[in-house]
Amino acid sequence: MDADSNKLLKVQPSGYGSVWHSGTTVSMEVTGYQQVQWRVILCHILTVLTVGMLRLIFYWKPVLEVLFKCNPCHLSQSDWVVIKDSFNQQFIASVCTEEIEDDCFPQLAEPGGDDNHITLAIGVLEDDWRDTVQLQKQKEKNVIRYYTFEGLRYIWTERKGNFCKLSDFDEMLMCEDIHKQRKGLSKHNQNKKRQVYGPNMIEVLVKPYFTLLVEEVLNPFYIFQIFSIILWIIEEYYYYAACILLISVISIGISLYQTHKQSVMLRNMVKLTLNVQVHRESGEEEVISSQDLVPGDCIVIPEDGILVPCDVALLNGECMVNESMLTGESVPVMKTPLPIQNVIYSTEEHKRHTLFCGTQVLQSKSYSTDQQVLAVVVKTGFCTSKGELISSILYPKPLGFMFYKDAMKFIIFLGILALIGDIYSIVILEKQRTGTLTEEGLDYWGVVLAGGKNFDPIIQDTQRLVSSRMLHALATCHSVTLLNNRPIGDPLDLKMIESTGWTLSNEMPDCDVNATFGMKVLAFMKPPLLEEHTFGSNEETVLGILRRFPFSSTLQRMSVITKKPGNSSFEVYMKGAPEMVASLCVKETVPADFSGVLRCYAKDGYRVLGLAYKTLSLGITFETLHTLERNSVESDMTFLGFLIMRNILKPETKPVIDNLIRADFRTVMVTGDNMLTALNVARNCGMVGLTDKVIFANASPPSFDSPACVKFQLTDPAPDENGTEQLQQQPGNYSLEQSYYHFALNGNSFAVIYDYFPDLLQKILLRGTVYARMAPSQKTQLVESLQKLEYIVGMCGDGANDCGALKAADAGISLSESEASVASPFTSKIDNIECIPMIIREGRASLITSFGVFKYMAMYSMIQFVSVLILYTINSNLGDWQYLYFDLVITTTVAILMGRTGPAKQLAAQRPVGSLINITILGSLLLQTVLVVLIQVLAYSVTTTQSWFVPASISSTSSKLPNYENTALFCVSGFQYLILATVLSKGQPFRKPLYSNVLFLVALVLLYTMMIFLTIYPLQFVRKILQLMFIDDMKFKLLLLVFAALQFFISFLFELAIDNGFLNACKRPLCKKKSSKKLYKRLEKELCYNLAWPRLNEIIYAE
Repeated sequence: MDADSNKLLKVQPSGYGSVWHSGTTVSMEVTGYQQVQWRVILCHILTVLTVGMLRLIFYWKPVLEVLFKCNPCHLSQSDWVVIKDSFNQQFIASVCTEEIEDDCFPQLAEPGGDDNHITLAIGVLEDDWRDTVQLQKQKEKNVIRYYTFEGLRYIWTERKGNFCKLSDFDEMLMCEDIHKQRKGLSKHNQNKKRQVYGPNMIEVLVKPYFTLLVEEVLNPFYIFQIFSIILWIIEEYYYYAACILLISVISIGISLYQTHKQSVMLRNMVKLTLNVQVHRESGEEEVISSQDLVPGDCIVIPEDGILVPCDVALLNGECMVNESMLTGESVPVMKTPLPIQNVIYSTEEHKRHTLFCGTQVLQSKSYSTDQQVLAVVVKTGFCTSKGELISSILYPKPLGFMFYKDAMKFIIFLGILALIGDIYSIVILEKQRTGTLTEEGLDYWGVVLAGGKNFDPIIQDTQRLVSSRMLHALATCHSVTLLNNRPIGDPLDLKMIESTGWTLSNEMPDCDVNATFGMKVLAFMKPPLLEEHTFGSNEETVLGILRRFPFSSTLQRMSVITKKPGNSSFEVYMKGAPEMVASLCVKETVPADFSGVLRCYAKDGYRVLGLAYKTLSLGITFETLHTLERNSVESDMTFLGFLIMRNILKPETKPVIDNLIRADFRTVMVTGDNMLTALNVARNCGMVGLTDKVIFANASPPSFDSPACVKFQLTDPAPDENGTEQLQQQPGNYSLEQSYYHFALNGNSFAVIYDYFPDLLQKILLRGTVYARMAPSQKTQLVESLQKLEYIVGMCGDGANDCGALKAADAGISLSESEASVASPFTSKIDNIECIPMIIREGRASLITSFGVFKYMAMYSMIQFVSVLILYTINSNLGDWQYLYFDLVITTTVAILMGRTGPAKQLAAQRPVGSLINITILGSLLLQTVLVVLIQVLAYSVTTTQSWFVPASISSTSSKLPNYENTALFCVSGFQYLILATVLSKGQPFRKPLYSNVLFLVALVLLYTMMIFLTIYPLQFVRKILQLMFIDDMKFKLLLLVFAALQFFISFLFELAIDNGFLNACKRPLCKKKSSKKLYKRLEKELCYNLAWPRLNEIIYAE
């Protein structure tokens, strides 16, 4: 072993050959394997000896092939890796090598280095790269070792001793380093980096039809079908075998067409190739294909917009972007330049400065007439936000649907039962040698001005605000822009501008903008009837918007820098959450009755926003203006007052909430609004009853002299000017015995409880109803915390701030006016929460339908199983065409149509059975099976006692058809198929009645009629085809119909009794009551017994 290899293997980790990857969403264990030649040869020999069965097993379980052919080894020497994800799924990937140039691997940016030669910083030191290349030299050529998993490339790094995801290399990228990339890369450097990063493509593989055919045929189901066809041919059931073959061919054809069609559709949706203009280090510009882009490239954003081909950070100018494809948000978003700061760049933290792959830039605007809008590529391919979303579609997390697990257990049971039947038949043959609340557009109500120590009365007519800073704040503090001369932006901003009467414009045709304002202006706000005034008058004049700091849900505010014509000073206007705005203002400018006035309006359900202003010095240049940091601009403001908007409840909201509560669903509100506004909406819509008590959980983070603490207070919170929630407490410590209560808490309190009170969090979540001022990440944490309590969580949201929670929920529903996005599993075109009970009803109906079809298919097998076993005792069997009639004419028709019954119109409080391994399901199958056996045995026995009966010969080795036993069982079992299809297709309370399924009803009537016809008077050619014996005894035929009617009556009574809880009532005295398996139910039970909790007005400290 050479020195380099000794160096590599010098220190072996404790888990030799295995390394854990920890990602943002999943963790995975990677184990290395090295191929052993003699094992490969042995594998080929065994494949030949087993007639390809070993190869088939390896195809089904690729991990077994790696384990068979390879030995575990250190990752640095691996030919294959086995990847085990957090869901215990195992995958394999081949380790590839690729020749590269010696210096093509991206390196860390050196502080103080040449700005012209800065490349994107990555988390791998230069020494790491040199060591890795040195150890991988092959014939004096440098290679990298990597494997590809779920579209992402993982590259071996020596110092970390691990395969690192390519996107992880850019985690230490600084914002100021990105700005240094504005000169772009040389073509040579771009080509070198592409060797490592690969092409900028999100590639969806579309397999050719032949490959799909092979994969489909090798599916275990079709392998079983092939053996079944061979078996039926051996048994001389040629017609039946031919039908199975025909159906399989049709099924494979449909499957191939659908799979190929979906792959092509997804590829066309994802495929994004266009020409982009890039800057080169030499100062030149070049038009290249977007597939050639690599991190570090500097691209030009055209004025008329572009479909963004990768994730890019905006360096200058503004862009209006439609992100509906990614977020479901129909309102375009304003993007502003990335601040030049020495902070780590993050697409999540700096999303307001990032143009994401797949989004549409509607228009771009430069701050200078001689400057282009530039952006630097930060991520490409599957590393982009769009790539991650497409990866989640191509490689979804497994659904732990209990139905599938129980179905497998049940199939194993049926397999054992079939084995018993096979043993019985062999013995006989040997013996005889044979599954939001308010209006989107708020209405302007008025403004409340800060008049010194107290607020002035509300002003609803903005005409009274002439030449006031409040009017200027209303007119300019927004992110509205013009697209095709039409204002677009947040509905609240549009209503605010409309209330002022001012208009937005992109140009001033009658004046020189640079001469009038002294610099480039982004947009102009013109007062009404501007043509009647002049710039020098005391009347209102035009205002220029010079820079915007867009709204951030984390910061809870936005601001703009404006200027009047001439040598006037710059003014900053800010708008946002009242508590946040007040906290950034000079304390003396905030009225003393801030809390009382805010509480008054918020408690009545109004949406309240705070406004403030600040004057900047005159000596600021255009360049300086755009380098100002946001924190310095948004400080020491002067408080202006409140903007009051009416928050109207959607008319559909309260009936839907009432319906959900009646159906015993927990409803929870999570919002970014003020707590009092949220509580008002919660009471108005019925989430919180008018007499229910609300407890505010007020939590404080730890300080230098005290730990984190929580206090429960029985009253509504009132925010003060410092942004904290103050309560008018009732004195004394007391509990809430014998009363129902709800918890309400804001984002700050939730963060403290989430981090420092995990046990207390579980109890709060059980009764938590209102969560206000919640950040997007906290919404996701709330959903995940509820899921840890084993709740099934449905989430309904209507904006980009809800994306994380929508994807985390078990059923996320996006209320989006745009096209269906990948932001959530479901997208509703209905812009209110009526879709929630709809999807619950559809889900319940689907579950009941699945159980019904499963029970019917199980009983179909049992009916045929019993018939065959009885006929085996007389050396007979069902005929070829009889099998076809039962399987194709009856069973296939019934199975297809019985699932077409729609969901019930009303949401029932009763919950459907959630598991196949349940006493109601198993009890139903057992009772129906016993009844099937009794009816068939009774029909067989009665047939053998008839005076005209002639027994079938038992000495022949071939089936004697027709015979009387076969004919009687054929008639009775035919009715049994139809009877069970009828009684198992129950409707209420989760589905509509059976008669609402018209096609199914018509099919049942026709099939019943056909069976009566075959029983009473079958035509001669029908008897000949089905091999039925002619029976002239009408009383006997009527007796068979009586048996069928008896089966129907008793089967119906069985299902009726089971639905009314008869089996559960019988089980209750016999079985000791067990505690619920659901964690939230056990905790709820504990809370019911602990009437003294929570203790109010007591401070609880973290341990």
